[in-house]
Amino acid sequence: MGVTALNMACSHCPHELNGKSAQGGVPFPTPREPAIFSKAMDCESDVPHDKLTIAQARRGTPAHRPVRVYADGIFDLFHSGHARALMQAKNLFPNTHLIVGVCNDDLTHKYKGFTVMTEDERYEALRHCRYVDEVVRDAPWTLTPEFLRRHKIDFVAHDDIPYTSAGSEDVYKHIKEAGMFVATQRTEGISTSDLITRIVRDYDVYVRRNLQRGYTARELNVGFIKENKYRLQNQVDKMKETVRTVEEKSKHFVYRVEEKSQDLIHKWEEKSREFIGNFLELFGPDGAWACSPLNYSSVDITHNI
Repeated sequence: MGVTALNMACSHCPHELNGKSAQGGVPFPTPREPAIFSKAMDCESDVPHDKLTIAQARRGTPAHRPVRVYADGIFDLFHSGHARALMQAKNLFPNTHLIVGVCNDDLTHKYKGFTVMTEDERYEALRHCRYVDEVVRDAPWTLTPEFLRRHKIDFVAHDDIPYTSAGSEDVYKHIKEAGMFVATQRTEGISTSDLITRIVRDYDVYVRRNLQRGYTARELNVGFIKENKYRLQNQVDKMKETVRTVEEKSKHFVYRVEEKSQDLIHKWEEKSREFIGNFLELFGPDGAWACSPLNYSSVDITHNI
């Protein structure tokens, strides 16, 4: 990349620049640290936190007073749909501090079902999302006024579809009524349930895959009969692949033989035509042999006799 192009790329980088490259003194971006874990603020803190309207937040706020937006969820098998929702939340206002609440395992298993990732794994996944500034562990299922005050939350971001859970037709209803709700859009075609459905649907494929990669039948919760069935299927697949490879090589060999054969036939035909032409030039009616003096003398001798 040229110096000009690199300067342009760095000018759009959201991170601070505090380094110099080896050539030309061109600065390079500093890697961003993971998001911090939240430490609830004291409601009686001296730090001013005046209530904002959405209009004020959209006009922009001073650097020392970012708009504190809260988004919560389970975030199991963290995927692009989660990331896009958080990107929208982060970009709601010109100066946004995005706080993400993640519910723990006990609460999630009680109200939604079992997760693939543990709570600690889900916390860490969120900390390493570029849009997240702060992560709240053990987030509540329903947001209380006290929780909102303690974390000095200005607005709550979530998709606008009513979220029915824990005996409520919409757990964000009171947030919407308070004018603190800002809607984001869901990403169609991707969700944690979709990913789990794919795995369940192709269960045999993934079990065989992991057996090949060294996982034990015990680790995969697979019985003796199924384990041997899968291993036999893997061996059959390897044999099929070997046969396909041999067939491809055989086809290539036959093609090369045919190509060489055609080449030899073509050369033989050329040599044959050349030989016949030379023969006719020498022994044909008008050939060199017919017109030679030796040939005439032989005819005269025979005639005289």
